[in-house]
Amino acid sequence: MTFSEHILTWYRAHKRELPWRSTTDPYTVWLSEIILQQTRVVQGTPYYLKFISAFPGIKDLAAASEEEVLKLWQGLGYYSRARNLHTTAKYITDELNGRFPETYEGLLSLKGVGPYTAAAIGSICFNLPRAVVDGNVYRVLSRYFDVDMPIDRPEGKRYFDNLAHEVMNADQIALYNQGIMEFGALQCVPVNPECDKCPLAASCGARLKKRVGELPVKQGKTAVRKRYFNYIMPVDESFRTKLVRRSGRGIWQGLYEFPLVESKGVLDHQKLISEMVGEREMDFLAKGDLIQFNEAPLIHKLSHQHLYTTFWICRLSELPGESVPIQKMGEFPVPVLISNFMETVKNSYF
Repeated sequence: MTFSEHILTWYRAHKRELPWRSTTDPYTVWLSEIILQQTRVVQGTPYYLKFISAFPGIKDLAAASEEEVLKLWQGLGYYSRARNLHTTAKYITDELNGRFPETYEGLLSLKGVGPYTAAAIGSICFNLPRAVVDGNVYRVLSRYFDVDMPIDRPEGKRYFDNLAHEVMNADQIALYNQGIMEFGALQCVPVNPECDKCPLAASCGARLKKRVGELPVKQGKTAVRKRYFNYIMPVDESFRTKLVRRSGRGIWQGLYEFPLVESKGVLDHQKLISEMVGEREMDFLAKGDLIQFNEAPLIHKLSHQHLYTTFWICRLSELPGESVPIQKMGEFPVPVLISNFMETVKNSYF
């Protein structure tokens, strides 16, 4: 059997029954693919089910507010995916009469849809002969064909894209693409794959050369940036607090958070107060009774950033401007770091 025939035979015997695999509806497939970008199936499936329940069709998603979408997305991370999802839903609804493009180029033009996602939607929904290349596919191809070109460099990406199209099964492209991704997810796993049980074992280049653990190759990792966050949760005598919506293009755009002081290092009580004094939006907090909630900073790890976070509670007689009842603060879309704090502080203090 050829490489693609082995993949198809294995997939028919081992494929998981997943909720988005029973249809070729592009909305369903697109939604699942966006959710599963940088998310494992076991983590992403509950989110997919929540979205399908809340927004059964693309027009339902387009009609939602950004806050509704971000709240359902809360905890998945990479929130730009949710914003792009919403933007694209509105574009398809308003500009394309609710119909997805049926060409690879048309799919690729949608916001948040890259080459992998366009190939997945195109092959599964419209039978377009485009090979998918994701992390699982890189791993399978690099090991089987014993290729040590870095997958995180342009020349490596071009090489594997060409290779993927050379070995794909164009006549059964939907099954083949799903099969090779599933094979990488379940059989050719990153660490300690069961090579003795693999149907490709006899012809796998990496196995024959005893270098399975060395492939695929990545040339270098992005440096991790350390940031120091001090979140101040104000609480007045009516048990109300204040949440601020993040703007700009940084992390967590569009989500809500408590007033934030970002510093160059860990701050003690006095240094935090001195940072707040003179800041127009923070000055009122410096006059309150400030209590440090966690003794040591919580380390929240993102892909290229580590956030060293200290939470503070600031008791005041009255809050200026808009405020939120503490019992309702969980209704706002917030980063999971803040969501976890909210649950803890409600149970501990209120």
